[in-house]
Amino acid sequence: MDTNQKQTQTQDQDQGQSQGQKQAKALGALLAAAGARAVPVVAGIEDEALDAPTPCADYDARALANHLFHVVVEFQKLAVKEDSDFSATPDYVAEAGWRERFDKEVEALVAAWSTPGAEEGESGAMRMPARLVGSMALLDLTVHAWDLARATGQSYEVPGEVVGVLADAVAELSPTARAMGVFGEPARVGADASEFERLLAATGRDPYEA
Repeated sequence: MDTNQKQTQTQDQDQGQSQGQKQAKALGALLAAAGARAVPVVAGIEDEALDAPTPCADYDARALANHLFHVVVEFQKLAVKEDSDFSATPDYVAEAGWRERFDKEVEALVAAWSTPGAEEGESGAMRMPARLVGSMALLDLTVHAWDLARATGQSYEVPGEVVGVLADAVAELSPTARAMGVFGEPARVGADASEFERLLAATGRDPYEA
Protein backbone atom coordinates (compact mmCIF):
# COMPACT_ATOMS: atom_id res chain seq x y z
CA MET A 1 0.00 0.00 0.00
CA ASP A 2 1.49 3.36 -1.00
CA THR A 3 1.50 6.55 1.10
CA ASN A 4 -1.54 8.04 -0.63
CA GLN A 5 -3.56 4.87 -0.06
CA LYS A 6 -2.58 4.83 3.62
CA GLN A 7 -3.58 8.48 4.01
CA THR A 8 -6.91 7.82 2.31
CA GLN A 9 -7.54 4.81 4.55
CA THR A 10 -6.67 6.81 7.66
CA GLN A 11 -8.99 9.64 6.62
CA ASP A 12 -11.80 7.17 5.97
CA GLN A 13 -11.24 5.61 9.41
CA ASP A 14 -11.20 9.02 11.07
CA GLN A 15 -14.40 10.01 9.31
CA GLY A 16 -15.99 6.74 10.31
CA GLN A 17 -14.98 7.28 13.94
CA SER A 18 -16.27 10.85 13.82
CA GLN A 19 -19.61 9.72 12.44
CA GLY A 20 -19.79 7.03 15.08
CA GLN A 21 -19.12 9.58 17.81
CA LYS A 22 -21.85 11.84 16.44
CA GLN A 23 -24.29 8.94 16.35
CA ALA A 24 -23.36 8.00 19.92
CA LYS A 25 -24.18 11.54 20.99
CA ALA A 26 -27.57 11.73 19.23
CA LEU A 27 -30.16 13.24 21.55
CA GLY A 28 -32.47 10.25 21.37
CA ALA A 29 -29.75 7.97 22.72
CA LEU A 30 -28.72 10.47 25.38
CA LEU A 31 -32.31 10.95 26.51
CA ALA A 32 -32.73 7.19 26.67
CA ALA A 33 -29.67 6.93 28.93
CA ALA A 34 -30.87 9.77 31.16
CA GLY A 35 -34.39 8.38 31.25
CA ALA A 36 -33.15 4.96 32.30
CA ARG A 37 -31.73 6.60 35.44
CA ALA A 38 -34.60 9.04 36.04
CA VAL A 39 -37.51 6.60 35.78
CA PRO A 40 -36.43 4.43 38.76
CA VAL A 41 -35.97 7.57 40.87
CA VAL A 42 -39.49 8.77 40.10
CA ALA A 43 -40.88 5.29 40.65
CA GLY A 44 -39.13 5.21 44.02
CA ILE A 45 -40.76 8.37 45.38
CA GLU A 46 -43.02 7.27 48.21
CA ASP A 47 -46.26 9.19 48.76
CA GLU A 48 -45.10 10.35 52.18
CA ALA A 49 -41.95 11.83 50.60
CA LEU A 50 -43.82 14.14 48.21
CA ASP A 51 -43.71 17.02 50.68
CA ALA A 52 -39.94 16.76 51.14
CA PRO A 53 -37.82 19.81 50.29
CA THR A 54 -35.52 19.54 47.28
CA PRO A 55 -32.30 21.28 46.20
CA CYS A 56 -34.57 23.52 44.09
CA ALA A 57 -35.64 26.03 46.72
CA ASP A 58 -39.02 26.81 45.14
CA TYR A 59 -40.06 23.16 44.77
CA ASP A 60 -40.92 20.36 47.12
CA ALA A 61 -40.74 16.83 45.72
CA ARG A 62 -44.35 16.92 44.53
CA ALA A 63 -43.93 20.20 42.66
CA LEU A 64 -40.61 19.14 41.17
CA ALA A 65 -42.00 15.78 40.04
CA ASN A 66 -44.87 17.63 38.37
CA HIS A 67 -42.44 20.05 36.73
CA LEU A 68 -40.22 17.28 35.40
CA PHE A 69 -43.28 15.37 34.20
CA HIS A 70 -44.49 18.46 32.32
CA VAL A 71 -41.07 18.97 30.74
CA VAL A 72 -41.12 15.38 29.49
CA VAL A 73 -44.60 15.85 28.00
CA GLU A 74 -44.14 19.28 26.44
CA PHE A 75 -40.70 18.66 24.95
CA GLN A 76 -42.23 15.90 22.86
CA LYS A 77 -44.04 18.69 20.99
CA LEU A 78 -40.85 20.67 20.56
CA ALA A 79 -39.18 17.70 18.90
CA VAL A 80 -41.71 17.96 16.06
CA LYS A 81 -41.55 21.78 16.01
CA GLU A 82 -44.96 22.26 17.63
CA ASP A 83 -45.67 24.91 20.26
CA SER A 84 -45.27 23.92 23.89
CA ASP A 85 -47.34 25.25 26.78
CA PHE A 86 -45.67 25.98 30.10
CA SER A 87 -48.25 28.53 31.23
CA ALA A 88 -49.46 26.10 33.90
CA THR A 89 -48.25 22.78 35.29
CA PRO A 90 -50.87 20.05 35.69
CA ASP A 91 -50.92 18.01 38.88
CA TYR A 92 -49.75 14.78 37.30
CA VAL A 93 -48.88 13.34 40.70
CA ALA A 94 -52.54 13.44 41.69
CA GLU A 95 -53.39 11.00 38.90
CA ALA A 96 -53.64 7.27 39.54
CA GLY A 97 -50.66 5.43 38.08
CA TRP A 98 -48.62 8.59 37.60
CA ARG A 99 -45.31 6.80 38.11
CA GLU A 100 -46.11 4.29 35.36
CA ARG A 101 -47.30 7.09 33.08
CA PHE A 102 -44.04 8.95 33.63
CA ASP A 103 -42.18 5.90 32.33
CA LYS A 104 -44.35 5.86 29.19
CA GLU A 105 -43.93 9.59 28.62
CA VAL A 106 -40.15 9.28 28.86
CA GLU A 107 -40.32 6.56 26.22
CA ALA A 108 -42.37 8.91 24.03
CA LEU A 109 -39.87 11.72 24.60
CA VAL A 110 -37.00 9.48 23.50
CA ALA A 111 -38.94 8.38 20.43
CA ALA A 112 -39.80 11.97 19.49
CA TRP A 113 -36.18 13.15 19.65
CA SER A 114 -34.98 10.03 17.85
CA THR A 115 -37.09 10.92 14.80
CA PRO A 116 -35.02 11.99 11.79
CA GLY A 117 -34.88 15.77 11.60
CA ALA A 118 -35.74 16.35 15.26
CA GLU A 119 -32.34 17.94 15.94
CA GLU A 120 -32.39 20.06 12.79
CA GLY A 121 -33.56 23.64 12.36
CA GLU A 122 -35.12 25.70 15.15
CA SER A 123 -37.77 24.99 17.75
CA GLY A 124 -39.67 26.72 20.53
CA ALA A 125 -41.04 30.21 20.95
CA MET A 126 -37.53 31.67 21.12
CA ARG A 127 -36.56 29.91 17.86
CA MET A 128 -33.51 28.29 19.39
CA PRO A 129 -31.46 25.60 17.64
CA ALA A 130 -33.43 22.39 17.95
CA ARG A 131 -30.50 20.42 19.37
CA LEU A 132 -30.06 22.98 22.13
CA VAL A 133 -33.78 22.79 22.89
CA GLY A 134 -33.52 19.02 23.16
CA SER A 135 -30.49 19.43 25.40
CA MET A 136 -32.68 21.43 27.79
CA ALA A 137 -34.93 18.40 28.19
CA LEU A 138 -31.84 16.26 28.71
CA LEU A 139 -30.62 18.66 31.38
CA ASP A 140 -33.89 18.59 33.29
CA LEU A 141 -34.16 14.82 33.04
CA THR A 142 -30.67 14.55 34.50
CA VAL A 143 -30.40 17.24 37.17
CA HIS A 144 -33.99 16.96 38.39
CA ALA A 145 -33.56 13.21 38.74
CA TRP A 146 -30.58 14.02 40.97
CA ASP A 147 -32.69 16.63 42.84
CA LEU A 148 -35.48 14.14 43.46
CA ALA A 149 -33.09 11.39 44.49
CA ARG A 150 -31.39 13.72 46.93
CA ALA A 151 -34.74 14.89 48.32
CA THR A 152 -36.16 11.40 48.82
CA GLY A 153 -33.09 9.55 50.07
CA GLN A 154 -32.38 7.60 46.91
CA SER A 155 -29.13 6.96 45.09
CA TYR A 156 -28.49 8.40 41.63
CA GLU A 157 -25.70 7.67 39.20
CA VAL A 158 -25.47 9.99 36.23
CA PRO A 159 -24.98 8.42 32.79
CA GLY A 160 -21.41 9.37 31.94
CA GLU A 161 -22.15 10.02 28.28
CA VAL A 162 -24.53 12.91 28.99
CA VAL A 163 -22.28 15.04 31.19
CA GLY A 164 -20.02 16.51 28.53
CA VAL A 165 -22.98 17.34 26.29
CA LEU A 166 -24.77 19.01 29.18
CA ALA A 167 -21.68 20.97 30.23
CA ASP A 168 -21.60 22.54 26.77
CA ALA A 169 -25.35 23.25 26.87
CA VAL A 170 -25.17 24.81 30.34
CA ALA A 171 -22.30 27.05 29.25
CA GLU A 172 -24.40 28.28 26.34
CA LEU A 173 -27.63 28.63 28.32
CA SER A 174 -26.21 30.12 31.53
CA PRO A 175 -26.35 33.86 30.79
CA THR A 176 -30.03 33.75 29.83
CA ALA A 177 -30.92 31.14 32.43
CA ARG A 178 -29.39 33.21 35.24
CA ALA A 179 -31.07 36.39 34.02
CA MET A 180 -34.41 34.54 34.12
CA GLY A 181 -33.71 33.03 37.55
CA VAL A 182 -33.63 29.47 36.19
CA PHE A 183 -30.01 28.95 37.27
CA GLY A 184 -28.57 30.27 40.51
CA GLU A 185 -25.09 31.66 40.85
CA PRO A 186 -22.43 28.97 40.41
CA ALA A 187 -21.64 27.04 43.57
CA ARG A 188 -18.09 26.41 44.69
CA VAL A 189 -16.57 23.00 44.22
CA GLY A 190 -13.26 21.48 45.18
CA ALA A 191 -10.34 21.01 42.84
CA ASP A 192 -11.06 17.27 42.82
CA ALA A 193 -14.74 17.72 41.90
CA SER A 194 -16.11 15.30 39.34
CA GLU A 195 -17.40 16.50 35.99
CA PHE A 196 -20.97 15.97 37.17
CA GLU A 197 -20.37 17.88 40.40
CA ARG A 198 -19.06 20.77 38.32
CA LEU A 199 -22.15 20.58 36.13
CA LEU A 200 -24.45 20.72 39.15
CA ALA A 201 -22.48 23.63 40.55
CA ALA A 202 -22.74 25.51 37.25
CA THR A 203 -26.55 25.41 37.56
CA GLY A 204 -26.37 26.85 41.08
CA ARG A 205 -26.66 23.57 42.98
CA ASP A 206 -24.40 22.58 45.86
CA PRO A 207 -23.37 19.03 44.94
CA TYR A 208 -22.16 18.38 48.49
CA GLU A 209 -25.28 19.49 50.37
CA ALA A 210 -27.03 16.63 52.10
